[in-house]
Amino acid sequence: MKLTDELRNSLCKQAADAAVDAYAPYSKFKVGSAVLTSSGKVYAGCNVENASYGLTLCAERVATAVAVSAGQKNLTAIAVASKDAVSPCGACRQVLAEFATEETEVLIASLKGVLVERISLSELLPRQFRFQAS
Repeated sequence: MKLTDELRNSLCKQAADAAVDAYAPYSKFKVGSAVLTSSGKVYAGCNVENASYGLTLCAERVATAVAVSAGQKNLTAIAVASKDAVSPCGACRQVLAEFATEETEVLIASLKGVLVERISLSELLPRQFRFQAS
C-alpha cells in the first residue's frame, strides 16, 4: 500500500487520539500508536503502565497485538505519538520487526498528531534479529 501524506497524517492523528486513553499514573508519559496493515486496516493502542514497571505495555506493542489478534500480521506503517515525539524503545522495535519489513515507515508524531519525523524500521533497528530454524 502506497503511503500518501494524507494517510501519514491520518495515522499520526489516530496515534495521538489513542494516547488520550493511556494509563500512565506513574510516569505521566502518555503514548499512542496506530499501525496500518497490508489490508488497509488501522489498529490503535496506548501505553498501559503497571506499578511493577517491567510489566508496562508500550503503545506500539499494544497496537501490534490488537492487529495480530484481528488476524492482521503484516504492518506497512506505524505511527507513534507522545509529548516529546519519541521513537519506539528497543523492545518495541524488535516486536515491530516481527510483523513488518525493513522498509516499513515509522512515523513519529506529537500529541497533537503532527508528524515530526519519518524513518524506516531498518534505520531504527539495523541488523534485526530474525529466527531461522535449522
